[in-house]
Amino acid sequence: MRKLATCHPVACLFLFVCCSWGGVLRAQQPGASQAGSAQATPAQQSRPETTLKVDVNLVNVYVTVTDAHGSPIGGLTKENFVLNEDGHEQKIAVFDRESALPLSIALAVDTSLSTRHDLPLEVASAKRFAHDIVRPIDGLSVYGFSEVVREATHGFTPDLKQIDESLDHIRLGAATALYDAIYLVSRALDKRKGRKVIVLITDGGDTISKVDYKQAVRAAQEAEAMVYSIIVVPIESSAGRETGGEHALIQLSEDTGGKYYYATSMAQLDEAFHKISDELRTQYLLAYYPLQRASFSEFRRIEVKVVGAPESPAYRVRHRAGYYTVKSDF
Repeated sequence: MRKLATCHPVACLFLFVCCSWGGVLRAQQPGASQAGSAQATPAQQSRPETTLKVDVNLVNVYVTVTDAHGSPIGGLTKENFVLNEDGHEQKIAVFDRESALPLSIALAVDTSLSTRHDLPLEVASAKRFAHDIVRPIDGLSVYGFSEVVREATHGFTPDLKQIDESLDHIRLGAATALYDAIYLVSRALDKRKGRKVIVLITDGGDTISKVDYKQAVRAAQEAEAMVYSIIVVPIESSAGRETGGEHALIQLSEDTGGKYYYATSMAQLDEAFHKISDELRTQYLLAYYPLQRASFSEFRRIEVKVVGAPESPAYRVRHRAGYYTVKSDF
């Protein structure tokens, strides 16, 4: 484990990410294979696996508040929030409403054989979502994943024409590397600033990934990415449904502060995208400096409550489950 003792924590983390990401980004260009598919060089094979300790400074928590019907709640103030880390109340140092903050959205579309009949509908709905949500200050990147994970755009872009063309050219494949897609997309988002979102369109199955579910979840949590899962179920009672994969996506979405939706038709696809768009326009940023703790724990849990609002007992508050104090080496 290497400890960064002489530089500012944020600066150290930034330098680490920039240095580490050169090879990973090259692997994600159009036509690149999924995580772990390339042969390692002798130098890479002999390099020991390490972790980087991150001395956490300011912790950002992006919060969504909805009513009993699932509609986003706006207009709350700093005084309406209570934030705890590992059961200890924290002082909120920064409070902001997030509608004006830049968005980085990774849109990952399942292009395996199990979804081929629905792909044209998914692409059409995804285009409408992009046109509705992306502003000049935002960036969206399109990924298609089957047995490989390919980035169809060249990085994150607000260019709607490029986004449309990228969606039109994602390639069909056979198997499904869902967890590889989450892992690679999270690593691409890790160095981005502001709010970071992964939107998955998939039936929930995974058949060929090199990384497992836990690795995918950790990558998303370390990137501070909110995962929104649109689970496509062409025939709801189908015996071929991957319910285990669906439950994994549901848990992933909840742990990262996102949400999941089921879609059995074009109308439901459009509705899911519309709800995601509404939520991303009505979020809050709570940031705090963690109180010094006597004991070291790798993962610290976060809990946010809303108080003082007339109907606050009925509100649902969503945010990431916590953060790692030790960042993976990648």
